[in-house]
Amino acid sequence: MEKRKAALGSAAFFVLAPGGVAGLIPWLLTRWEALPFWLPLRVVGVLLLVAALAVLISSFARFVAEGFGTPAPVAPPDRLVVGGFYRFVRNPMYLAVLSLIIGQALVLGQLILLAYAAVVSAAFAAMVHWHEEPALHRQFGDQYDTYRAAVPGWVPRLRPWHADSQI
Repeated sequence: MEKRKAALGSAAFFVLAPGGVAGLIPWLLTRWEALPFWLPLRVVGVLLLVAALAVLISSFARFVAEGFGTPAPVAPPDRLVVGGFYRFVRNPMYLAVLSLIIGQALVLGQLILLAYAAVVSAAFAAMVHWHEEPALHRQFGDQYDTYRAAVPGWVPRLRPWHADSQI
């Protein structure tokens, strides 16, 4: 896929998927109404929101620059994406979206968002296990298997994995 199309597709998917899961639904649940809450947790929430948004944007951009595709299942990348935050964990986008939800829970003092994050987490884990991992294995074969063996799915490595030495 050409980079321009990949960039436009990724931008659209960014608005629809993470925008819906980490933006629209939390707003519908809370109307972003802040309840009285302990200030230090609000500060942690803001820091988590900023970091998560940076990881999410970087990971989306990586699909365009490195994968020549989008994160959307309808326009997957032509190449396996293993750079950037993907050197530390296989699912940085899902972790970033969950962090956005948790960050909002802390900023707003809305515990319902923690319950929502648990539901979203279970849905992400199921989707990765039953759909994404088999699809990536079919598309990239041994290359994906090597990456999967070296990089954890949900708990980031402390040191980045380098694809050059193993793929």
